[in-house]
Amino acid sequence: MITGIVMVLGFPLVVVQARKLWMRDSSAIRQSSPDTDHRLERIEQAIDAMAVEVERIAEGQRFVTKLLADRGQERVAIPASQSRHEA
Repeated sequence: MITGIVMVLGFPLVVVQARKLWMRDSSAIRQSSPDTDHRLERIEQAIDAMAVEVERIAEGQRFVTKLLADRGQERVAIPASQSRHEA
C-alpha cells in the first residue's frame, strides 16, 4: 500500500524534474554558434554519405544472395540421371 502511494505521488514529481532538465538542456542548444552550426552540417553530410554507402553494400549483398540462391535451385532442379550422362 505504501509503495502504491509513493508511486502515485512520486511519479508526477519525477516527470516535473525531467521536464525541467529537458527544457534547461534545450535552451543551451538554441544558443549555438555559427561554428557549431557548420560542424553539425558537416556531420550531417558525413552521415548521409555513410547511409548511401551502407545502402549500396546492402544492395550488393542482396544481389549476391539472390544469385547464390538461384544457383542452388538450379542444382536441385537437375535430375541425378541427367547429371550422370553428361559427365
